[in-house]
Amino acid sequence: MKTKKLVTTAMLLAFALVLSLIQVIQMPFGGSVTLVSMLPVILIGYMYGTRWGILSAFVYSILQLLAGMGTVSSFFLPGEGQMALPSAICICMIDYILAYSVLGFGGIFRGKLKTPTAQICFGAIVAMMLRYLMHIISGAIFFGAWAEWFFADSTGLSQISFMAGFCDWVMNSMKGNTLSIFYSVVYNGAYMIPEIIITTIFIPIVYKILNKAKVFE
Repeated sequence: MKTKKLVTTAMLLAFALVLSLIQVIQMPFGGSVTLVSMLPVILIGYMYGTRWGILSAFVYSILQLLAGMGTVSSFFLPGEGQMALPSAICICMIDYILAYSVLGFGGIFRGKLKTPTAQICFGAIVAMMLRYLMHIISGAIFFGAWAEWFFADSTGLSQISFMAGFCDWVMNSMKGNTLSIFYSVVYNGAYMIPEIIITTIFIPIVYKILNKAKVFE
């Protein structure tokens, strides 16, 4: 059983990594919606418990950090993207280690709701919202300086014609930290919210297939 647990976990993490490379939607300002790449990690937490789920998700966070080394390295190396060392380290911790490790909470509702599908769905939503929260925190603290460009510059969000009025409202209503937080909510929500919705829709389908294959036994 221990060997099966390790092999299954390794396979699901590999699936998650491959799916994260399949970008269904590429956002014009950064970020992308993947092909339910968070779901395999969430399933580990559901199948083997929260403790094992968080440990596995932590391993996945390291894999994501290595996969994103091209972007991450720009925070440390001389150039336009270079940041102060403490800030660069914090970004890696929040946007990668914490943001992906919280996916291990996908199984927190196992045995607490009437149907397995509901258990996974609600657990997945909580786990993915926690990841979204991590990105919001990081974005507001370390990338909040981009808020005015994002909402006010003609090359930012306002270049999308139907968003121009919204951008004007934001700039007239918000300043300082409030603007930075709202910017992070909108920027990260542009890819996280669609991914949460798509993943939640796919869960009943995936569960039915895996249950038929007796994966959960």
